[in-house]
Amino acid sequence: MSTGQNAPDFSLKNQDGVEISLRDFKGKWVVLYFYPKDNTSGCTAEACDFTAALPDFKELDAVILGVSPDSVKSHQNFIQKQNIAFTLLSDEEKETAKIYDVWKKKSMYGREYMGVERSTFLIDPEGKIAKIWRKVSVKGHADEVKTALKALRK
Repeated sequence: MSTGQNAPDFSLKNQDGVEISLRDFKGKWVVLYFYPKDNTSGCTAEACDFTAALPDFKELDAVILGVSPDSVKSHQNFIQKQNIAFTLLSDEEKETAKIYDVWKKKSMYGREYMGVERSTFLIDPEGKIAKIWRKVSVKGHADEVKTALKALRK
């Protein structure tokens, strides 16, 4: 996965159980971000930061799509509890996470397990990957993405 290549298309169910595909957003900028789990501290902070910045992203003609292995029902709960104002996609089979190479071996307290590596892909209106952030640190990330989007739109 590298900048300049076509972003792999996918179809996943959103928080309402409606199937959404990347191709649905052709002609718009897409902030596609992968996160490990609904209602955890880092993932909540990231979702809330993107929600707070949503008016700026809309002004830049960009949509935000959050993807995690959580269920549609979990996403509904997360959105309601945290007032998230953008689409969350359910990747329970981890197929999209694998395609985007964010399903990784991780370790915590000496225990190894598979999980989502927090990552963001900025996709241009033609469907090409314009920028990639891997191993994202939550603090300031939404602003970092917004700044990159502004620069790329010039």
